[in-house]
Amino acid sequence: MKSRVCVVLLLLAGSAAAQLDTGSILRHVRVRVAFVNGVCDLATHVRLIGRSGTVAEGGTNEQCEVEFANVPIGTYHLNVSGQNFANTDDIVSLSSGSTELEIKVKRTSDAEGMAGVPASPFVSAADLGIPAGAQKEFDKANELIGQQDLAKAIQRLNRAIAIYPAYAGAYNNLAVIYARQGDREREREVLQKAISINDHFAPAYLNLGRMNISTGDFPGAESALDKASSFDPTDAMTMVLLTYTEFMNRHLDQAIATSQKAHSLQGPHAFVHQVAARAYEQKRNAANAITELEQFLKEEPEGPRAEIARKELAEVRAIPH
Repeated sequence: MKSRVCVVLLLLAGSAAAQLDTGSILRHVRVRVAFVNGVCDLATHVRLIGRSGTVAEGGTNEQCEVEFANVPIGTYHLNVSGQNFANTDDIVSLSSGSTELEIKVKRTSDAEGMAGVPASPFVSAADLGIPAGAQKEFDKANELIGQQDLAKAIQRLNRAIAIYPAYAGAYNNLAVIYARQGDREREREVLQKAISINDHFAPAYLNLGRMNISTGDFPGAESALDKASSFDPTDAMTMVLLTYTEFMNRHLDQAIATSQKAHSLQGPHAFVHQVAARAYEQKRNAANAITELEQFLKEEPEGPRAEIARKELAEVRAIPH
């Protein structure tokens, strides 16, 4: 039987990241949190996270909006947390023309899927050495995670570990729950435990990379994602996140090369073409930047990211060659 190992989803939206320009300030930024069923959760909390940490944060109002003042132009992690849904991390670029943001959030109970988001937060991994009792507890925990009963899911995973202490997948799934609860310390602790049990366990490295991205540790994220990709070179999500972290660390040639690997894989990877385009722009290579943006629009012709890509494409084409 295959056990189902959780991977925290990191949603990538907006154009590829640029350095923060602290000399340019946006006096007003509005973020709207859009739930699939249209019902706002007043406990929703929004944070804008830059390279040095949280730049602005606050709770939503009755219209599910939060307003921030005096935000530097640049690219940020937009983190949304609350009750009855998984923490959502988005990547957004703020400029003088983009002061209104919208981020989509889906509760587990919502029947409708979100465009561009994989339907399930699981990937499959086999471990033939797992005792039947531990496997049963693990599978039950997955059901409870899907039902958002995280407290009972933790209990089941701990039972699985008590039966089989070398259960790397159970530690990994504990990390997913702690991520949803915003408990970074425990999340990192159990991920490191999973890796200590199995240092070739790609899902744990992937989740560690995602965690490091969300905290702004791009060197740490690149290291973890590089290992994840070496152990599972066929996973598109890993390649997308690795492309992004390489770009953020200004490893432009590596980001371009990784984006090409991602393009050859099955799975959603259109965002890497936006990242590659920005890398080519920084290398003053407009022709290849145009090619990457055109490829992105072939793969993702509709939606907010496509609108950003079209604007960027027009800007690059207007540059004198």
